[in-house]
Amino acid sequence: MQYQAELMALLYTSGDQGLEIGIIAELLEISTSATRQSMEALKNILDEDENSGLTINQFEDTYKLVTKPEYGPLLNRYFKSGLSTTLSQAALEILSIVAYKQPITRVEIDEVRGVQSSGTLQTLMVRQLVKEQGRKDVPGKPILYVTTDQFLDYFGLKDLKELPDISEFEDTDLDRDGNLDLFYGKFQELENEEAND
Repeated sequence: MQYQAELMALLYTSGDQGLEIGIIAELLEISTSATRQSMEALKNILDEDENSGLTINQFEDTYKLVTKPEYGPLLNRYFKSGLSTTLSQAALEILSIVAYKQPITRVEIDEVRGVQSSGTLQTLMVRQLVKEQGRKDVPGKPILYVTTDQFLDYFGLKDLKELPDISEFEDTDLDRDGNLDLFYGKFQELENEEAND
């Protein structure tokens, strides 16, 4: 099928935000109707493929690549198993960015980090450390993200005013790659406490 790989790549990269049909058509340099037909054909291929755990959901004119509903129980077991409890360095970076710059869009997070963040951002939402809070009033109306009460509870904060002042950090607070580790030390303490329980 024409554009199958391109559509999959675009939807995967856009993550939970998805892409509007007009933007996809513009990126592929084809008409909106041809894009819609190609998207429908790809959805049918994914739905009929027993070896694929993915499908495409449409929300008005926005398309997203998602897991098939029948794998919900399996994914719930994964998240309850404890295998997903460790936050990666990328997750901690995104948490720091959201905490200090909220509300913020995924594209703005990507600009700060210099890499794509949609998969890790989705993980933080599943962990209920980050949530959607409306849309930014700009073309495309991207989703705005903020931290949650669970985030405050997880890091032992009463409110966001208790976040460390970034200006107080010195070079000694940088990790081995030169990045500021705002939550890494606190997260390691929590991990050690859980391991000792």
